[in-house]
Amino acid sequence: MNEPSYDTIGRTYTATRRPDFRIAARILHALGDARDVVNVGAGAGAYEPMDRLVIAIEPSRTMIRQRAPGTAAALQASAEAVPLGDRSVEAALAILTVHHWSDRERAFAEIRCVARWRAVFLTCDPAFPGWWLTRDYFPTIRARDRERFPPLQAFGALGLVESSTVPIPCDCSDGFLAAFWRRPESYLDPRLRANISSFAQLTAAELEPGLVRLEQDLASGRWERRNGALRALGELDCGYRLVTCELAPAE
Repeated sequence: MNEPSYDTIGRTYTATRRPDFRIAARILHALGDARDVVNVGAGAGAYEPMDRLVIAIEPSRTMIRQRAPGTAAALQASAEAVPLGDRSVEAALAILTVHHWSDRERAFAEIRCVARWRAVFLTCDPAFPGWWLTRDYFPTIRARDRERFPPLQAFGALGLVESSTVPIPCDCSDGFLAAFWRRPESYLDPRLRANISSFAQLTAAELEPGLVRLEQDLASGRWERRNGALRALGELDCGYRLVTCELAPAE
């Protein structure tokens, strides 16, 4: 299935996709002391560091228009054709975007060309077994994510890889797919689903049965009986990983 276009699904993106400060701190730490960073698939600018030079690369004009005042100016371009010179920045950043790239190998090659020593990715591990939303209500999302997201070992094409779990806070402010794991009623809100690409991929026939089941299970108490223990948790591993690559020189 073709990836949904953010010129279409990104029109209200910043209404529900605001960076979470705890995730932001993890990303900033992973960037280390890199003085200049290219943000590939930069979107509206979430998680861009404010204390160093950032060059933003984003293919969607709709997303570029939503960048907040004070964020880096964005170049309209794709991950597969980054318009920067060789070794022109110290680090590359890519936040929940790798699964949207049309040619991952070419994009990785571009990152190796333009960045001198590090690349940082926030991604999902396709080997993760899933959690209640994708297990019980939208298994199609889980099946597609296994195809969309690269296995963690694929990042080895860039160089030496280190990955770590990014647990999702129960009150996460960034409304991506797993942000509402402890707020199940949120998934019934079409405004929130509109800015989550995994939902945008679903046909009505794939979406509606899961929504009906979730609504019924919340009303009957079945969701609570099955998942109520989650209410006591402050964060949950939903398969999100921070991948840091020490770059091998481009060939």
